Amino acid sequence: MQPFFAAALCLLLAAVLLLVRDVRARKKQIVYIRAKLEEANAAEGTVPLYLNTSDRELQRLLVQINRLIDGNRKATAAYARNERSMRTMLTNMSHDLRTPLTVVLGLTETIAKDEAMSGEERSRLLHRVHAKALEMTGLMDKFFDLARLESDDKPIPLAVIPMHVFCQNLILFFYDAITAKGLEAAIDLPDEPLYALGNEEALERICGNLLTNAIRYGSGGGVIGFALRGGESGVVVEVWDRGQGIAEPNRQRVFERLYTLEDSRNPLYQGSGLGLAISKRLAQKLGGDLDLRSVPYEKTVFTLTLKQAAGPPNRQGQNAKKDRR
Repeated sequence: MQPFFAAALCLLLAAVLLLVRDVRARKKQIVYIRAKLEEANAAEGTVPLYLNTSDRELQRLLVQINRLIDGNRKATAAYARNERSMRTMLTNMSHDLRTPLTVVLGLTETIAKDEAMSGEERSRLLHRVHAKALEMTGLMDKFFDLARLESDDKPIPLAVIPMHVFCQNLILFFYDAITAKGLEAAIDLPDEPLYALGNEEALERICGNLLTNAIRYGSGGGVIGFALRGGESGVVVEVWDRGQGIAEPNRQRVFERLYTLEDSRNPLYQGSGLGLAISKRLAQKLGGDLDLRSVPYEKTVFTLTLKQAAGPPNRQGQNAKKDRR
């Protein structure tokens, strides 16, 4: 029996030694992980941790740590983007408010100091002051609308909208504005009913902004296009033109807050830089999206995609506005 006990003792000793080795190895690995985490925190690092180990629990721990590191990397990048966007927003906001405010100050100073000014001239200048004040008010309203959209303070109720009726009314409203500029209106609407999940007020703002922009910036192409169709991706509304278009580096940035192209600094192309940002957020609030593709002087297309709905519209959809005042 003595040899048996000796063999058992040797096996037990070997098991203890293996256990001690494993404990020391795990401790060493944990120390390595802690040191790497301290290094990453000190340097705000975003490099994933790698460790060659067969320990399943340590492997799972590393997976979770690397997820946290990846989340921190994304959050840091998003914060940097938002900070840059905020600086750009403040710069553009300052510019867009300063211009009409300078005009208002100049006009009011002229009115106050020129005692010999005729009543007709005074009235004309006061009308200009009023117009510039409305311009500033409109810009501030857009800014606060966007702020409410991004903070989810403005709920948007959804309903089934008869898009074939909505688009007919919309293009009728804009038809005179298009033809008054000597532009061709290329309209492509389906004969069959087409319903989408949306909000009439939000859709009016999105599509109205897209058509206004197309008329303002795309008139050089001689044609403004408007199309509605259904498909696998949902209900699609397209507004297009063959004007100056938007170059590749700017195509996604046009949806940023208060981002404007260089041309928009020119009074002939003056814009607040808020319209497309608001339209993009509204489209996303409706469960859809707004995208852009552009080949300058060939075709620039803004595509609004909505969730398709089946069946008759509810009360909101049935009461589509006829008088678009």
